[in-house]
Amino acid sequence: MMFLEYFIWGAWYVSMNSYMAAHLQATGQEVSYAYMALAIATMISPFFVGMIADRYFSAQKIMGVLHLAGAAVLLLASVAGNAYLFIGMVLVYSLLYMPTIALSNSVAFSQMADPGKQFPAVRTFGTVGWIVSGLLIGYLAIETTANIFYIAAAASAALGLFCFTLPDVPPKGKGDVSASRVLGTEAFVLFKNRSYLVFFISAVLICIPLSFYYSFANLFLNETGMENAAGKMIYGQLSEALFILVIPLLLRRIGVKKMLLVGMGAWVLRYICFAYGDTGAGLWMLYTGIILHGICYDFFFVTGYMYTENRAGEKIKSAAQGLFTFATYGLGMVIGTWFAGMVADYYMINGVRQWTSIWMVPVYIAAAVMIYFMLAFRDRKPV
Repeated sequence: MMFLEYFIWGAWYVSMNSYMAAHLQATGQEVSYAYMALAIATMISPFFVGMIADRYFSAQKIMGVLHLAGAAVLLLASVAGNAYLFIGMVLVYSLLYMPTIALSNSVAFSQMADPGKQFPAVRTFGTVGWIVSGLLIGYLAIETTANIFYIAAAASAALGLFCFTLPDVPPKGKGDVSASRVLGTEAFVLFKNRSYLVFFISAVLICIPLSFYYSFANLFLNETGMENAAGKMIYGQLSEALFILVIPLLLRRIGVKKMLLVGMGAWVLRYICFAYGDTGAGLWMLYTGIILHGICYDFFFVTGYMYTENRAGEKIKSAAQGLFTFATYGLGMVIGTWFAGMVADYYMINGVRQWTSIWMVPVYIAAAVMIYFMLAFRDRKPV
């Protein structure tokens, strides 16, 4: 289940920008709108899962229906004739897909005696699924073709059918579930802590540089001339899986502030590598930029989730994690993808993207957030 769940996502999401540029002659802003669709779905899906799916339907059955419907929408997206029709299909698909992440977690948790110890091993198969999809797309050299959607649709249909064979996870029934609870507004009390507020603002702002990577990295690597770009980008997922293992050790040794600063510093270094790397003598810089994904993501976002849970405490930790996810992968990514698309179009001259100028923008943003965080964050309590 986990393998297919993330195989589907990796199959189309990474290369979508290259497909849109090649087949739909999409502008940078249009590419950003497609990626923004997923961020919008991220903000909406908690309401669907928390207020509808969890209360009225068995998790595995609604997950199966969503994946089967998603397979059909992916096929429709592959034949969309213009950028805005395609973006509409991506939005519909994202609204179907994003709830399945929480539902797949619910199915997994329901079968575990000790989720804290057992879930990471199961979730690792999701990372493996993403990696395998990248290797497959790169090996077949189909990044700019509709085949990425055919492969994702086939996997989505397979998972949809497989879901009906999963153990039953019955609905939780009616309970005290409101929009404010799903959104996590109970966690607003955390903002009374000045350092947590600084961290929260920094997390939303750092999603702007993050959006540049998700929206344009594959297109950039292809336009730069890197062979098998989708396959090479899986090094980022491999580094993510590796660095997550060292977080507990480093967190105890250097503390949360230094961990978060290292993560933000990695964003600066990554985009400098992209700005000045090439497929000649500067090829090592492109690889470095890809591999730094593990530090960029794990040291900031994984550490951030741990920091949020620690500061929230048992009573509001679920609300706090929900609020953090809504603000970063939802609101932060919406702002970031819109801005990244605007920058990509601004630095296009005679139909050629000026990648050095484009990548230096997230360098400046990440550096500014890093300086703000370094000066304003004062929390010294251990995590």
